Amino acid sequence: MGRRQTDSDLHRFTLWVLFLIAAIACCMAYYSFSVSLKGNSDTIFVGSSESWRGNEEEREGDGCCRGVEHLELWGDAMKWGSDFKLNSSEECCRACKEMCEGDDGPCLCDSWVFCGNKQDCGSRFGEVSQHLFLSSLTVIYSILRFVATNKIVGLDFGECWLKKQKDALDPDWRDSGDKVIWTSGLVFGKGEGIIKLKTEHGIVNVKLFPDCAPHSVYYILELLSLQHCAGCQFYRAESRGNSWDLRGNHIEHAPYGPPYALIQGTVDAYGTVFKDIPQEACPTIRRGSIAWVGSGPDFFISLANHHEWKKAYTVFGQVLPEDMEIVEKISQLPTIPEVWSNVKVAVLERPVPLRFIRMKKSP
Repeated sequence: MGRRQTDSDLHRFTLWVLFLIAAIACCMAYYSFSVSLKGNSDTIFVGSSESWRGNEEEREGDGCCRGVEHLELWGDAMKWGSDFKLNSSEECCRACKEMCEGDDGPCLCDSWVFCGNKQDCGSRFGEVSQHLFLSSLTVIYSILRFVATNKIVGLDFGECWLKKQKDALDPDWRDSGDKVIWTSGLVFGKGEGIIKLKTEHGIVNVKLFPDCAPHSVYYILELLSLQHCAGCQFYRAESRGNSWDLRGNHIEHAPYGPPYALIQGTVDAYGTVFKDIPQEACPTIRRGSIAWVGSGPDFFISLANHHEWKKAYTVFGQVLPEDMEIVEKISQLPTIPEVWSNVKVAVLERPVPLRFIRMKKSP
């Protein structure tokens, strides 16, 4: 029969545990301190003029590259910012895109985090970058939290963390708000970032553009988590008429409307509070483009290439070409004429309910 453990035994055991924790914490602190110093002396600061292949004219076709300020995304680090520094969040975004250029397999990078505040991201000891501990063992998680919260590691201006989300349509949000010094964004490669727009006339697949309209895309991703979207519907439908051909090209000398070749709806779901979305990067409206009307929640899907609208609307997605037949079908539904601010429009006799849903995860 074992003897009862005395208070003295418990005290000695506790001291040993505390000593072990302190030793591991010191090792981690030394490691973090070394990484920080290494980042200050040996890292490569890539300049904007030398960061990317090709000249400026070649890169104009790459599209926009934007993120959301005061937002920190979590995720597995593919490239550590302590060893990778750039001049701007746009360059950080493009670095992520460069890891997503291959046609084979998924993107190696689908999210990025940039420290662009020169005052708060200077070469100093200060607020901790907890990214260093993403790959640490679970058994010492509490110790790493201790090290992190005691602000052992310093941050540098220009740190660009390239990451991979476990689920790109449900990114791991670390923190947000005015006190957050990070800017974060998502990058969807070929065949990624596709959601479904469900209607009674069929399902329309939509490719999202987080690099052009990150605020807009984050709102759409929030809608994916809703069990319903009561009040979300298409209420206006206008065909291409005689002004645009089957490919959406404008016919010479034809008027630009009415009809205006679009279907219009809203995602202002009952029971939710919609916050106006700021105007973002705006590619030209073309056939299949999905864009906000003003700051939302009303939006439209274009049936034509509206070059005459230039960049007046925030485009946050694109209907896949093979699904435009369903959009055309909705545009042919019975309507009644109305006049909005001296503009003739066609309003659906019966609104078409809609809901954004995510594609099923691969098994």
